[in-house]
Amino acid sequence: MTTLRIGGFTPFTTTDYPGRLAAVVFCQGCPWRCSYCHNPHLLPADGPESHAWPDLLRFLASRRGLLDAVVFSGGEPTLQGGLADAMREAKAMGFRIGLHSAGMYPQRLARVLPLIDWIGLDLKAPRAVYPRITDTSSVGEAVFDSLRLILEAGVDYELRCTWHPELLSADDLMALSNEIRHAGADRLVIQAHRPAGCGTRLPEIVASDLEQAGLDALAARFRDFSVRGGP
Repeated sequence: MTTLRIGGFTPFTTTDYPGRLAAVVFCQGCPWRCSYCHNPHLLPADGPESHAWPDLLRFLASRRGLLDAVVFSGGEPTLQGGLADAMREAKAMGFRIGLHSAGMYPQRLARVLPLIDWIGLDLKAPRAVYPRITDTSSVGEAVFDSLRLILEAGVDYELRCTWHPELLSADDLMALSNEIRHAGADRLVIQAHRPAGCGTRLPEIVASDLEQAGLDALAARFRDFSVRGGP
């Protein structure tokens, strides 16, 4: 039996898989402690389970022809040993498979990439800044290994970075863009930090923050660039 620790479930969304109607399975557990995390209840690997995977499979079976995709999010889904089996079971029902990941486990990501139709990869910062953003000793090298694997596999992807001027400076954003372009990627979404739902006390982003962040210079470096949120 597939084992998957699930901390939350969204039965219908139009925003978690671009252009598709999807259900989202939120996997329990993440080793990082980013201050802007909007799912802090999912961080402990031994946190309470909200759903059992067999029950969600039965729900998904009833939504064939109504939903397009199943997205595995978190937390960090690649922590879960049963992730590949769960993806196979959802895919066998005819659903497209999406994944939201921070990319900290490239070898585990490699095992599920053949099952994935689309991935949203969270890039926290340029490599050198990862320890500050994640509040761990983690380095960003593994994340860029994951990005390389995604590009080599030809999987449809979105790269996104959550940004606040007190977290990442304009220089940090430019350094990140250099690393993304050096990896061979040409897509980036800047997600303006939203304080609702997370534990951070960072002030609201205002229009002048966006102007000072050098986002126009970033936009010129990518074929596909956008900013989400903000004032």
